[in-house]
Amino acid sequence: MSMLKRLTLALALASLAGLVQAETRVTYKSASSASSYYQMGVQVAEAIKRGTGGDIIVTVEESQGSVQNVMEAAARSGNYVFTTPPALVRLAQQGKAMFEGKGNPKFDEIRALFPIPSLTMHFVVRDDSGVENFADLEGKTILLGKGSFGAREGEKYLKLFGLEGKVELADVELDNAVPAMKNKQIDGFVTAGSYPAPNVIEAAAGTGISLISLTDDQVAETKRTRLVIPAGTYAGVDADVVTTSLPVVVYTTTDMDEETAYQLTKTYWGQKETMGADAAWWKGVSAELLSNIEGKIHPGALRYYEEAGMNAPQGG
Repeated sequence: MSMLKRLTLALALASLAGLVQAETRVTYKSASSASSYYQMGVQVAEAIKRGTGGDIIVTVEESQGSVQNVMEAAARSGNYVFTTPPALVRLAQQGKAMFEGKGNPKFDEIRALFPIPSLTMHFVVRDDSGVENFADLEGKTILLGKGSFGAREGEKYLKLFGLEGKVELADVELDNAVPAMKNKQIDGFVTAGSYPAPNVIEAAAGTGISLISLTDDQVAETKRTRLVIPAGTYAGVDADVVTTSLPVVVYTTTDMDEETAYQLTKTYWGQKETMGADAAWWKGVSAELLSNIEGKIHPGALRYYEEAGMNAPQGG
């Protein structure tokens, strides 16, 4: 091989190596492929690729839930990111509840990046049901669903607010809530999801709904995070609705370098408006959700927040 050909080949290989080096790979552990949070993960992956010009490629992995996501943080290396309610990170680091006997020093290396839409409680009633508050649910037929976070929370709230045994619980799957309301088989249903929730939008359009708003004392009793669904989010709901939520945050570990964490966080916030044009639930994300983060924020993400003038907690 001539010297010129060897030089040309060397330059081509060096150029290819540079391209490979420039592309950063990130694994995003999300949720069940049937859930809205998996869809959000796909949207985040697309936004990161678009916003970095392909310099960061995010691969979304299905998950069986947030506990699995946190547990895998102890075993995964490199650019592993995952979604979870912040409280689970605290429990993992303390070795409590579902993490009892499963403690791992790697849990202390978990670091936050950015919030995504919260799991928001919706107490939906027909607008002709006469229900304005929780007390008015007495004697009504309500669909809680089965096995979901929303069903467990709904059952808990009925007990907390003195309605146990005073509400007829419909034996209907949550998927059938909207037609059941339309046919007046039920007076309302309870659902949890990032707002605006598709099934609530459907109910508002087809039946006409009201949402029960909690008092601040009721929110305190639930020990959940207060959240306000803005007026106009759903057709016919013309006032702000106070409810509760379970915050969800994207985390990584200290294995991720500062520059990658910085670029991920900067691109996420820079692309949020575009994502919101495609899926309304992103409009529920604001800098205020940073206050829900528990534990330490990754130094790269913190650098972005300081540059952007966003008030991010630095505790842990």
